[in-house]
Amino acid sequence: MSTFHDDLELDEALDIIDPLRHLMNQTAQEDNELDALIPEQIRSIQNETTHLSFSSPQSSQTQCHVEIDLTVDASPGCGGIAWPAGEVLSSYLVKRGPQFVNDRTILELGSGTGLVGLIAAKLQLENSIACSAKPQVWITDQAPLLDIMRRNVLLNNLESTVAVAELNWGTPLPISLPVPDIILAADCVYFEPAFPLLVETLCSLVDAGAGDEEPEILFCYKKRRKADKRFFGMLGKAFSWTEVTDDPDKATYNRESITLLRLSRRKALVALPNQ
Repeated sequence: MSTFHDDLELDEALDIIDPLRHLMNQTAQEDNELDALIPEQIRSIQNETTHLSFSSPQSSQTQCHVEIDLTVDASPGCGGIAWPAGEVLSSYLVKRGPQFVNDRTILELGSGTGLVGLIAAKLQLENSIACSAKPQVWITDQAPLLDIMRRNVLLNNLESTVAVAELNWGTPLPISLPVPDIILAADCVYFEPAFPLLVETLCSLVDAGAGDEEPEILFCYKKRRKADKRFFGMLGKAFSWTEVTDDPDKATYNRESITLLRLSRRKALVALPNQ
């Protein structure tokens, strides 16, 4: 007789044995179906460089094409590889075009390789007005991944517009971080102990700009296990969300359990004085 009371309990026990098992279970069929949406890349742990390209649809009023070279290396952790949700979010930014990111301060959480933030920076450079004397894009992660992010910034000649910073979820925000206009997060839901820490950091980033216009938050994730709903239970106490519907590729990546959300901070209830 099994000692586990349900599938969720079994999942959690298996996660302790192999924390990365959910990240490596994509089938060959899933890979083939994603080819039309996600640029092909070689997933390697041997410190290789891959070339990715993203284009807006031909029917788009503003044609946009962005190419990027990316060092991928799993030795500092699973964040050293470009995962599907990050590619989906990158593709969506390109579809929105340079006007979406122009003259806006952007911060990416859990950047890993820095893919999404670097795509945002390249889009800003599509418009010469976006050039600034100081970085407008900040890519952040834990210390072991800072080196690969810096290498990718240099590889794409973005050192004048992109800043790399250490940000550990659940800790006070570094004073060097700006108040962002856009917050980007992709493939950040995979390690259950980090769930409340991620929510706390999202709250801190939004609340840091109290009194100003709330930043736009784009949050892309791939559902991998039942425990993911625990994250959204925590997230729902501080944020509401709607699914992004203006992406023509939405149906394609939804079939692969990838979802792109727009988050909004819940307003704190103000207690009324006793009458």
